[in-house]
Amino acid sequence: MSPGRQAPAAAPLRRFPQEAVDRPLAGFVQDYADGHATGWHSHARVQLLYATRGVMRIATEAADFVVPPGRALWVPARLPHAVTMRGPVAMRALFLREDAARRAGPPRTAVLAVSPLLRELILAACAEPLEWDEGGRGGHIAALIVEEIARAPSLPLGVPAVRDPRLARLAAALAADPASPLTLEDWAVRCGASARTLARLFRRDAGMGFARWRQQLRLVEGAALLAQGVPPARAAAAVGYASAPAFGAAFRAAFGLTPGAAGPGRGGAA
Repeated sequence: MSPGRQAPAAAPLRRFPQEAVDRPLAGFVQDYADGHATGWHSHARVQLLYATRGVMRIATEAADFVVPPGRALWVPARLPHAVTMRGPVAMRALFLREDAARRAGPPRTAVLAVSPLLRELILAACAEPLEWDEGGRGGHIAALIVEEIARAPSLPLGVPAVRDPRLARLAAALAADPASPLTLEDWAVRCGASARTLARLFRRDAGMGFARWRQQLRLVEGAALLAQGVPPARAAAAVGYASAPAFGAAFRAAFGLTPGAAGPGRGGAA
């Protein structure tokens, strides 16, 4: 899933005008082509990465995230990360000053459900000038954004990262084809390591066994498909579930909502 994981400690600090303006938050607007990759980098301010179109795959040192429309990723300041675009992506992100970030979001990386109200507020903030009127419309929008982010539920749309090169090849192959029926023994032949070694490496790198890690990846990929409007039955088949009910049961256990409630515009509400 990650776009070429490397030592995040070497990630350069990128600076944008949105990070220098003396306002609680500032909007960032950028459209990207399918496959565009940012490479590893970090920012001095907290980011709320959101896109109105397309799916973003974001790698961090600890986990990989799939962020479809209707979801956003809270990225702490100075956290090395890399973003790869899946399909054309219309990014409408926010940079938050430290004081606003403390009031709004979690202390760590998290996928947040974006309500219809928060979506419109993000778009409104992106339409404001960088030095918006703190006593006028811009100030009201910013205050509401902070409140809405604070109320947004977190969603478990991350997959623990693996660093061993053999596991990385396995992870990339499964991200490309989550429905693959290959067992750990099958992957051992392809990866040049014994199944026992791969199992040990999964526990070391991901903190869980292969079966659980693969299920988490499948559910995250399935959630991304659902958020793009793919019907639950098709999403279930695409990520390797033999039946829609089996997918639905696993999805509810992981996310606390039905696949039907995870479609576009639902905002992740149960």
